[in-house]
Amino acid sequence: MSNIPVHTLNDGTTLPALGLGTWPMDDTQAEGAVAEALELGYRLVDTATNYRNESGVGRGVARGGVPREEIVVTTKVPGRHHGYEETLASFEESRARLGLDYVDLYLIHWPLPRVGRYVDSWRAMIKLREEGLVRSIGVSNFTPEHIERLEKETGVLPSVNQIELHPMFPQDELRAFHEAKGVLTESWSPLGRGSALLQDPVVVSVSEAFGVTPAQVVLRWHTQLGAVPIPKSSDPDRQRANLDVFGFELGPAQLRAISERAHRRLGGDPETHEEF
Repeated sequence: MSNIPVHTLNDGTTLPALGLGTWPMDDTQAEGAVAEALELGYRLVDTATNYRNESGVGRGVARGGVPREEIVVTTKVPGRHHGYEETLASFEESRARLGLDYVDLYLIHWPLPRVGRYVDSWRAMIKLREEGLVRSIGVSNFTPEHIERLEKETGVLPSVNQIELHPMFPQDELRAFHEAKGVLTESWSPLGRGSALLQDPVVVSVSEAFGVTPAQVVLRWHTQLGAVPIPKSSDPDRQRANLDVFGFELGPAQLRAISERAHRRLGGDPETHEEF
């Protein structure tokens, strides 16, 4: 059994406190990375239709030597498949590529408010959960308004909202909204991809104080905020280090200092970003 802490979601299922991201790996890279990560103790794996590596992720799960019921596999419905019937069909394609009987966590990848069909997709996902084909349903890149619309029109809140979150974009208001609604925050781009975050003097200074890496400091910052980071890595040593963040604790002043970066998005704005 893995010794990673877990969160209990609003639907009663559980989610490990840290997982493995797989974008932008191809199938071959994903297979090796997932198998290795499972061996190291990871139990949460994140993919999406648009990552084009679901087949590799599925093969990695099969190769990993871990009982299926111990693994949380996440995938996402893309923008081009928004709509009720379209989402049901897209899910079956994902399930076939993954080679799995069920998916643990199924997310709407982006809300695409201009298209305006995310509630139809959500109704399909509720059906999939009722049928036992999906354990938990959630969203990605949704704003409070999008989530409130889902709740108002279906009565069902997402279990998770996976959002861009890192010390340069700490999303205080959205995280507070999630907490009030009982929605778990998951962090994509948790290490601020393509930025100089890991060379930041504050992050480096805290890492030296604990004798850990800057990446471990940032991932610990996420877990202490109550968010679930999903760092991508295909390097076993880095995977091991990324997972080893539960043996030290940042103090309140350190948490605040790490959050005090120049705040900016590195990815798309959910109000306007369209990814089909």
